[in-house]
Amino acid sequence: MTRRHLLGLLSAIGLAPRLARAANPSAAARIEPLQLSDAQWKERLNSTQYQVLRHEGTERAFTSPLNGEKRRGRYLCAGCDLPLFSSDMKFDSGTGWPSFYTSLPGVFGFTADYRLFLPRTEYHCVRCGGHHGHVFDDGPAPTGKRYCNNGVALKFVAAEA
Repeated sequence: MTRRHLLGLLSAIGLAPRLARAANPSAAARIEPLQLSDAQWKERLNSTQYQVLRHEGTERAFTSPLNGEKRRGRYLCAGCDLPLFSSDMKFDSGTGWPSFYTSLPGVFGFTADYRLFLPRTEYHCVRCGGHHGHVFDDGPAPTGKRYCNNGVALKFVAAEA
């Protein structure tokens, strides 16, 4: 059973929203979960987005146009349009993926990922459960965090002039 299937099962029995709220009770409590069937996700997402968001895949480094995005704006979840980051939070990590030193409050749930033997902290959208990436402790001030995000898991909305 994959983590995605486990989250779906927990959601179906009413536990997933409680687990997501544990990360930030005040903000996550206001975010209504989006639950779609696998067929609905396949209609909503392209094949790469589906693999990353629904099956915890990873896009190839340096392939996302959002990695070089410099305009002011917001980054939304490609699965459900939940605002996740502002452009003020973005920095160039040199890793090949869009990177942010923090996120908007309460938008992610966190889990331990041991797929590469060393533990990493994986993060998922609290609304749709979509996998976005991993957070590391090698980012810039003021947080020291690096949210290493798959670009295909994001939509960029430029700020209006």
